Amino acid sequence: MQVDADDVVTRGGSRVSEAGAGWHCGTPARHAELPDGVQRFSWRHPRVLWRSRNDVIAKVFGDPSHAMRRKWVATLAERDADPAFTIVREQPEFSFLLLGDTGEGDRSQYAVVPPMLAVGADTDFMVVCSDVIYPAGELDGYPGKFFRPYADYQAPIYAIPGNHDWYDGLTGFMRVFCDVTGDAEPPPWRGPLGPLLRRLWWRPGPAAAATLAEVGKWRADERRHPFQPGPYWAVDTPSLRIVGIDTGITGGIDRDQAAWLRRVSAGDKPKLLVTGKPLYVDDSSRPGPIEGGGTIDEIVRDPDHHYVAAIGGDIHNYQRYPVPVGDRVIQYVVSGGGGAFMHATHTIPKTTVVDEGGFRCYPLRGDSLSRYSRLYGRWTRLSRLFELTPAEAARVVSHRLGMPTTRPDGGVSPRPSLRARLVAVLLGVPRRHRHRPRLLRLPVRRLPQRFRSELADWDRPPFFKNFLRVNVTETELTIRCYGVTGCGENELDPPCEDEVTISLR
Repeated sequence: MQVDADDVVTRGGSRVSEAGAGWHCGTPARHAELPDGVQRFSWRHPRVLWRSRNDVIAKVFGDPSHAMRRKWVATLAERDADPAFTIVREQPEFSFLLLGDTGEGDRSQYAVVPPMLAVGADTDFMVVCSDVIYPAGELDGYPGKFFRPYADYQAPIYAIPGNHDWYDGLTGFMRVFCDVTGDAEPPPWRGPLGPLLRRLWWRPGPAAAATLAEVGKWRADERRHPFQPGPYWAVDTPSLRIVGIDTGITGGIDRDQAAWLRRVSAGDKPKLLVTGKPLYVDDSSRPGPIEGGGTIDEIVRDPDHHYVAAIGGDIHNYQRYPVPVGDRVIQYVVSGGGGAFMHATHTIPKTTVVDEGGFRCYPLRGDSLSRYSRLYGRWTRLSRLFELTPAEAARVVSHRLGMPTTRPDGGVSPRPSLRARLVAVLLGVPRRHRHRPRLLRLPVRRLPQRFRSELADWDRPPFFKNFLRVNVTETELTIRCYGVTGCGENELDPPCEDEVTISLR
């Protein structure tokens, strides 16, 4: 199961030119106006902050999703759900789309739809990988952030929940994807604050009548919108088994789901894992804890399980790590750029978990630094200090990391200007020896999301969003990452920013 090819397809993309990255748009894209009734998402409203409160509570008092998930699964079992939680497809050759972290419902989410349909209208199904609905997964968010954006996609859509989908106890997700009604049982917190926390924090709000009607319409087409068996599931085909897991709020799985994962991972058939949290990201391993001991990555790495790749959402960009495991290579992919604000890539050091030559990310580190420099210039009104052109940003990233620029000359850049070096330090570009300055470093990645997303959200190109098209034959699995710039010239012919083909033999 070795990788047969590791060439990047860069037709007009960011690895070729600034125009390919979307810095110089020639024509406006069709996504310019949102549909009627869709409001721009913002974390600045107190109601939004209150609805996302469970992120903080879970980190302080413990992630309750394990216990709550077991109750949801018990409810599914009562209606004679398949305990294998498996969808069987007879075709050995098929294709599907994968989008991660989609549901902010703003222009950057809608901008992904035209190129996604241009590339993937003929695919057999779609997978939404993590955070279907921001900020708190509630049912009332589905019309504008799920039903309307993907109304023209004509094949089934499956999903795995992200941490934000758990903030209402998974009630909205289970209603839409699994046809389970009712509210989640409150978490079993004990102690003097337990009853108060249950009453205040984990009570989902009632859904509007119009929302319930839209859910009914969406569910009426059983061919396009079949029920999925549970919050975690497997799609079994003659050539590949796709395994989707629910990692709750903090990235782990409960012991019951782990037992199921081990069962569906058994056997010689090649497997692809889809998870709400990536196992490799930002040049570090995050193996994913299992309740009671062990990790998700131990299951993936087990040679008896024959995993060839693991794709995770949650981080809002694209990264790929071809990690040697024994005598094979497992492709660890981050794909969370399906609509939500962009997480920086310029803070990723020169990679050590894999050789830098095999690592891929989108946006490029230089494009990420240029975008964040403009955001900080706008935010602080010090644009003359902060703003770096894409070329300036690429040069200073090359200088600090001690490696060639990606475009256009490929050589190690000469010493950049003092201003560029200062901005790089302030915005967190690491040094080549992984020393990370902290005294002068401004918040880029370690700022809480509810504040960082406001800084890192914009409605003008380049958007630097992405989606995956995965093609499967009896002998090969091909993963392609397509960039979404927001420019009209790329809307129906999006650039392929990365491609990897894996043998399934």
